[in-house]
Amino acid sequence: MQVTMLDAGGAAKHTPQLRALLQDAVAHGASVGFVKPLLDAAADGYWREVSGAVASGSRILLAAWQDNVLVGTVQLDLCMKPNGRNRAEVQKLLVHSGARRGGVATNLMAAAEIQALALCRGLLFLDTEAGSGAEALYARLGYTRVGELPEYCATPDGAWRATAIWYKTLFVRDAANATAA
Repeated sequence: MQVTMLDAGGAAKHTPQLRALLQDAVAHGASVGFVKPLLDAAADGYWREVSGAVASGSRILLAAWQDNVLVGTVQLDLCMKPNGRNRAEVQKLLVHSGARRGGVATNLMAAAEIQALALCRGLLFLDTEAGSGAEALYARLGYTRVGELPEYCATPDGAWRATAIWYKTLFVRDAANATAA
């Protein structure tokens, strides 16, 4: 498996594969912001938004490949506010249903942490459906569960669920000596 960073052009080039990955995730119950059925136009529109954020420098898009097939992605949404340049939100960890339990998510998260460190983003945070299998992954990777927000989002089938908030500190920045990164 290989993990690469996609620039805006790469995201545009691979939109059909990105669309298929997102549709697979939603079809298999991942609560990632969409409900069934996820139509091509909606999925493509989402990836256009991601591509725009990548182009602006506010988002990092990492992709996992097995035999030249896209099997997973994860994003780092970089806080651009002057008082938040120490953090990034982990978004849309997607692994194709046929590639799950093969280390894809672990490799993507490791690559995201490397990118975060390179950008001096010492605090990562994320949310995931409370009670989902993803929670065990984040706990295993050293993330700390803060709590839940009730009825935060709907599953792909439309059922309201709580979201669990997680974070991981990669390093602690001395705010008194911090410079704008």
